[in-house]
Amino acid sequence: MLFEPPLVEGRLIARYKRFLFDAELSDGTVVTGNCPNTGSMLGLTTPGSRIFMSVHDKPGRKYAHQFELIEAGGTLVGVNTGMPNRIAGEAVRAGIIPSLAAYPDLARERRYGINSRIDLLLTGNGLPDAYVEVKNVHFSRMPGLAEFPDTPTARGAKHLQELGDMAQRGHRAIMLYVIQRADCSALRICSDLDPVYAAAFRRARERGVEAYALDCAVSQSQIMARSLIPLIEAVIE
Repeated sequence: MLFEPPLVEGRLIARYKRFLFDAELSDGTVVTGNCPNTGSMLGLTTPGSRIFMSVHDKPGRKYAHQFELIEAGGTLVGVNTGMPNRIAGEAVRAGIIPSLAAYPDLARERRYGINSRIDLLLTGNGLPDAYVEVKNVHFSRMPGLAEFPDTPTARGAKHLQELGDMAQRGHRAIMLYVIQRADCSALRICSDLDPVYAAAFRRARERGVEAYALDCAVSQSQIMARSLIPLIEAVIE
């Protein structure tokens, strides 16, 4: 996933109201922009952090600048939650996820479950339909370890339930975690911050849901799927 045109560098002043941020550009200009991430962004909102923004000149757009990357813990981290679906699609097409490489057809945002849309639907003659739910991951508290989620997510637990339903109907159901940072070698389901999600994840796995963690290379010019890394399932007491 290339950033075209190139991103603009700045320093974060504040992220607020979930979808807004202020930043100072290299020439001292202060801008307000759109933050394409309504989650907690735990650990990724420190004032003064080096950030990178895309710039859009579409008529009628309220804010030209959009928050894309932040430097945290010595690495660049992607914050745009719209990116993982695109990265996941590229990874499937490139054969980076071996168990999905045989699927010739990929559709996006198809309705399924209870008033939900699946991120990717993979189909092919003689193959079971594969329902792929994609989650964005950028949280890390321990060197080398990514974690999900970084805050309670009832919606995430609902998606696990619906994937389990699809698996029990004979389809393939896949949870794909896309890690938008390059300093992690494993992903852990974060049971201390959201035990409900961790329990839902365990139930989904018991019902036949597959789960993969996708590592990415992140730079000022692109975010690119790299390889699958180990996924550590939480132990629920």
